[in-house]
Amino acid sequence: MSKELRTVFWKGTQVKLIDQRKLPSKLVYISCKNYREVAAAIKNMAVRGAPAIGVAAAMGMALAAKSSKGKSVEKLMSELEKAKNVLASTRPTAINLYWALERIMKVAREAAKSGDAEKVILNVLEEAKKMADEDVETNKAIGKHGSTLINDGDTILTHCNAGSLATVGYGTALGVIRAAFEEGKSISVIATETRPKLQGARLTAFELKMMGIPFKLITDGMVGYVMQQGLVNKVVVGADRILARSGHVVNKIGTLTIAIVAKHFGIPFYVAAPTSTIDFESKPEDVVIEFRDENEVHYIGKTRITPKGVRAINPAFDMTPPELITAVITEKGIYEPSRLMELYNVT
Repeated sequence: MSKELRTVFWKGTQVKLIDQRKLPSKLVYISCKNYREVAAAIKNMAVRGAPAIGVAAAMGMALAAKSSKGKSVEKLMSELEKAKNVLASTRPTAINLYWALERIMKVAREAAKSGDAEKVILNVLEEAKKMADEDVETNKAIGKHGSTLINDGDTILTHCNAGSLATVGYGTALGVIRAAFEEGKSISVIATETRPKLQGARLTAFELKMMGIPFKLITDGMVGYVMQQGLVNKVVVGADRILARSGHVVNKIGTLTIAIVAKHFGIPFYVAAPTSTIDFESKPEDVVIEFRDENEVHYIGKTRITPKGVRAINPAFDMTPPELITAVITEKGIYEPSRLMELYNVT
């Protein structure tokens, strides 16, 4: 796998996605020919990670525009609205999904004023491609800002996967680690396995090995031990939604636990995410936490690890309060959680 290989891209008349369910054993691409196939890929986590989901949804909208049978602008816009609703229903927690869909619709509405359906189609596709390119540059900027927080000799703990595979390219939390490593800093990483989907064991380990960054993998339950033993200097995680008004961070289940333990042991806890992940409107009680099929807990691959008849709960995300967060790293700079509303007019 090339270090610069993109997770989501447009090719010909299709959207290509790395099927992350197959990693690390196989590098397989999915070809999506219509927006419903993109929606399915998002829902079943063939593509995952907030930034990657957003761009995939934008490209799904481009597929909807390209395949539209509407001769009039009105008919085309109606079909785009339908596609937007289907894509928006796939995963409720990541704000990038809704941000991306609204950005595409804004471009479509503006182009629709011309009365030219072809212009709408062209502009939607160009905007989706632009968003993919922007994502890579945004992540590199996050990495550049975040690397200033990483010292030579640090060991950084990260949770889930916030690398190239969670974005179009380069990564957010792993982008910070990667930038520090590329600057020549002697660093190492501790990655959590991240139950129940094992994104850390499967995806983060895959990326760190590919980049040649020294790392060790731990089970989720080992976080307290490695911090107590002084084996961790910093924590850097990604985010699926950041609430600007309150400073809360919604991220992969288990993030809250890590933040609590880090606070106890005085270890800085950083969140790395693009400003497209920031929700400037919602309150904590407004956020819908996605609950997934309990079989994800009962099975690892095709092997059941629990007795039949046992019930499980499977929230995909939790919410970390601002008092546990040292700072949020964005492409615009580094902010304390209480200062995130300052970004409202500069995003």
